[in-house]
Amino acid sequence: MKISFWGVRGSIPSPGGKTVRYGGNTTCIAIETEDGELIILDAGTGIFGLAQTLVKRLPVKCSLFLTHTHWDHIQGLPFFAPFFIPKNLIHIYGALSPVSAQSIKHVIETQMEYCYFPVRVAELAAEIEYTTLRERQAVAIGKTKVTGILMNHPNLGFGYRIECDGKSVFFTGDHEPLYNIYGPEDDYYEEYESLIAEKNRLLADFVRGVDVLIADAAYTAEEYPLKKGWGHGTFESCLSLAYETGAKSLYLTHHEPLRSDDQLDAISRILKEQYAPGSGTIPCVIAYEGLEINL
Repeated sequence: MKISFWGVRGSIPSPGGKTVRYGGNTTCIAIETEDGELIILDAGTGIFGLAQTLVKRLPVKCSLFLTHTHWDHIQGLPFFAPFFIPKNLIHIYGALSPVSAQSIKHVIETQMEYCYFPVRVAELAAEIEYTTLRERQAVAIGKTKVTGILMNHPNLGFGYRIECDGKSVFFTGDHEPLYNIYGPEDDYYEEYESLIAEKNRLLADFVRGVDVLIADAAYTAEEYPLKKGWGHGTFESCLSLAYETGAKSLYLTHHEPLRSDDQLDAISRILKEQYAPGSGTIPCVIAYEGLEINL
């Protein structure tokens, strides 16, 4: 598998001189398998650059898995050039709407209604298929298996495990580690604590042993108390998940939109000092646009 990062920013695109090296586009990751399948994770603004490479090798056949449908994960979708070209086949997977219980097809078609975008879904030239996923529903893409698990974010969304030829990747999408909303003095504290422990165990078992863990590290530990409940992780929580699950490598993404390249460099240096390469440590990389991983 080859994994390519086309967008690593969270919440809103952040172009400008302070984000040139890591990139300002929102989430999009491409995975190309040995048997020629193309799997795309999320359709943030980073998908626009990916699309420009795809139109050079027509026809395009790809599978797009949306972790969830907040703007920063779908805002590049109407500008996905393969949509507009005949004989291309795009299959879109995702969860149903948590508000209306409508399908992923309905959500995407609503995004491209005429009041939001000048080209409606009915006018697109490519063949587009949709599948609304259930949790842990396995999808076969050639020799690759993609399976989703519900994550903790203010929307209904999945983290995806991708497995092919003995190699595996897990992408959290947007995820905040679960925490107890009750205090120790409250009646429901112990019951909720046990529910959290069970959910964390299920997630850890699902992720366990992956070759590549790509995780939402939007905040520092110092920033997190003011962002609690927003549905995002920290650098520390991602490292904790990586060590708990025995992941072989960790790539940190969904960078806070105000985080500059220099600030990400500083965080990278701190992580390298605290988790210096050695026995038992996990390689940890802050993801940037253009980064490629070959498994």
